[in-house]
Amino acid sequence: MYETIADLLAAATAQQKPISELIIEQEIKLSHSSREIIWATMGKNLEVMHEAAIKGASGAGVTSATGISGGEAVLLKKYREKGQSLSGDTMLLAMQNAVATNEVNAAMGIICATPTAGSAGTLPGVLSVVTERLHLQRDDQIRFLFCASAFGMIVANQAMIAGATGGCQAEVGSASAMGAAAAVELAGGTPEQAAQAFAMAMSNLLGLVCDPVAGLVEVPCIKRNVVGAVNALTAADMALAGLTSQIPADEVILAMKRIGQNLPASLRETGLGGLAATPTGIALKMKIFGQDVSIHPDDENNDSARES
Repeated sequence: MYETIADLLAAATAQQKPISELIIEQEIKLSHSSREIIWATMGKNLEVMHEAAIKGASGAGVTSATGISGGEAVLLKKYREKGQSLSGDTMLLAMQNAVATNEVNAAMGIICATPTAGSAGTLPGVLSVVTERLHLQRDDQIRFLFCASAFGMIVANQAMIAGATGGCQAEVGSASAMGAAAAVELAGGTPEQAAQAFAMAMSNLLGLVCDPVAGLVEVPCIKRNVVGAVNALTAADMALAGLTSQIPADEVILAMKRIGQNLPASLRETGLGGLAATPTGIALKMKIFGQDVSIHPDDENNDSARES
């Protein structure tokens, strides 16, 4: 199994194969499944992604049971159709599909966790743009997911991908970096350029906290996937243009791990700090659950008490 990105790059160079192919071959070896079964399984993941993005942006969209999220992917779609956006249609497409996917998740719909449910909109946002810009066929899109999974596997094994252990940098940050790397491969970049895109994308989101209002994966989680998708596309373009990260990808992963371990408990998915602890955040929690925060979430002494 590939333990580091450096291992991936070395194998890609030695075997003259794209990263997506290396991870397919590894999965065949480890799972003892046929290539056809592995390919079909990833194809199913792709279908779930597409269906969620379509559902979230169709008609009136979807709304969560709490009512604090929903319908905004449709607003982005309508805004796109006017052709007057500041970001341009390409970025708006990524934003729309990122929001749509996470709104479906908040509404208890079916999504593909990439790498988590809270970050499920980032990869579909990136993939939708890459597919449109590069006219990708279905097989290409599946390869995109295999390449992304290679980088995600290494992050999960070397650091963390859960907001509860590493903050949102571990969720949306990882998803963004995965998307950046896969976008580079599908755009014809080298494995080294894919790793550079990964490093830049993850570096940009280091320190991002996980502070869900009322402890729910809605606010600010949904819109953070927009940041993840857009960040991935810009990192991919930078890498393809020849820009590099001064810090190697594997070191960026370890830096993310250390930062995540140093975050106070209130900023790791507990819903006790950051935006969740604002007056409006607390009011929303009380409206939904009828309960208040018993201790001040930003008090470091309280964090120590909870952890001891």
